[in-house]
Amino acid sequence: MERDLVLYASLVLLLVPHVAGGIVLGRKAAAGGGVRGETESYAVIFDAGSTGSRVHVFRFDENMNLVNIGDDIELYVAVKPGLSSYADDPQEAANSLIPLLEEAESVVPEELQPTTPVRLGATAGLRNLGDEKSEEILQAVRDLLQTNSSLEYESEWVTVLEGYQEGSYLWVAMNYLLGNLGNKYSDTVGVVDLGGGSVQMAYAVSEEAAANAPNISNGDDPYVTKQLLNETNYYLYAYSYLNFGLLAARAEILEAVDDPYSYCMLGGYTGTYEYNGEVYNASASPSGSSYNKCRTEAIKTLKINETCTYEDCSFGGVWSGGGGDGQKNIYVASFFYDRAAQVGFIDPEEPSALVTPSDFEEAAKTACNLSLEEANVTYPNVAADDLPYICMDLAYEYTLLVNGFGLEPSQEITLVSKVKYGDSYVGAAWPLGSAIEVVSSQSTQSLAMKKIRPLWLQW
Repeated sequence: MERDLVLYASLVLLLVPHVAGGIVLGRKAAAGGGVRGETESYAVIFDAGSTGSRVHVFRFDENMNLVNIGDDIELYVAVKPGLSSYADDPQEAANSLIPLLEEAESVVPEELQPTTPVRLGATAGLRNLGDEKSEEILQAVRDLLQTNSSLEYESEWVTVLEGYQEGSYLWVAMNYLLGNLGNKYSDTVGVVDLGGGSVQMAYAVSEEAAANAPNISNGDDPYVTKQLLNETNYYLYAYSYLNFGLLAARAEILEAVDDPYSYCMLGGYTGTYEYNGEVYNASASPSGSSYNKCRTEAIKTLKINETCTYEDCSFGGVWSGGGGDGQKNIYVASFFYDRAAQVGFIDPEEPSALVTPSDFEEAAKTACNLSLEEANVTYPNVAADDLPYICMDLAYEYTLLVNGFGLEPSQEITLVSKVKYGDSYVGAAWPLGSAIEVVSSQSTQSLAMKKIRPLWLQW
């Protein structure tokens, strides 16, 4: 078997066309409209998140560079709420995707639809529903795609993502967009993705560090996987912390306090918080919010002091990957970017910004000194539903970065919502990584006919 794989890999490399001028895959000089031909490929990826469902459509040329779909580098459409909101009505959950499916099919040429893969990856929202209810929803989605779509579909392409997949897909997407794939691992960037239900950390480690990764129990996600990307082997540490996304963490913090109120809630607020079908008391203390006391609540929630059997730990007894050069440059996405932009310590018009964890601390201290009424004036860009939690959210984000992931308060990190690619900007999200994987897999299966250069080979 091993000899056959080596021969297959050799054949692939012989058939792969070498690109003149040393073009690095993923950094096309100008992401133009391109000319439709036999070597172009599309991929349709549904992101079924805890707060909503989104569809991404990507178009690749023969060298696995992204090219425009009309005037944009990708099609992106979103709806709310997410699939997990239809826990008792799987059919309605599937039906909520119909507008997204119709939009996706409208931009894929009709003759390419039968060979255009459609995938759906569900994340923390469905993970939290439990196996039975989540599977009922996924089956309804499979039935919808099988009967209502002309796109290429396989049952296993509609699934709840394993935690490490979500992190590794984002890592691939980010390093693809930055032109890092093919470089040594120390020249790649690590990623942190703070969603609603979970938070992911992913970065490349040395072969030696990978060899020393802890053994895992049967059925658990591996800490490190080996990936062959742009003809370069990477050992990728990726871990997803379920229930430590921003919205889930609110519930954890509110549940962990001993008092009938929380020092993380802005003064003057009385109410409840609902998450994953559970209701929590979310009233402020009589004296209002307190940054120091809120930090204490956040640290308690992260289980910083939980017993860890490994040499290097993050929080909750989880192996951290050991750090190293692959983690020296960190790109931080999703709710980290959103809250920073909403409270104003980064420019919401810019797709990325260099900050430090200390910026979150300073923003949290400011927010925690305000009453709800004062915050309403200070933060006009924060949604009304989120405003009572702004002290909690910022304090938690700082605690997660410093106490959870072990970053220095002064370490520079890049907050990112989009990455510049040619003349366009592409969203910093895991679906691009999934698209690269499925298109590369197809290209290796029919390489002699399609002549598509594989970016991600896996065997």
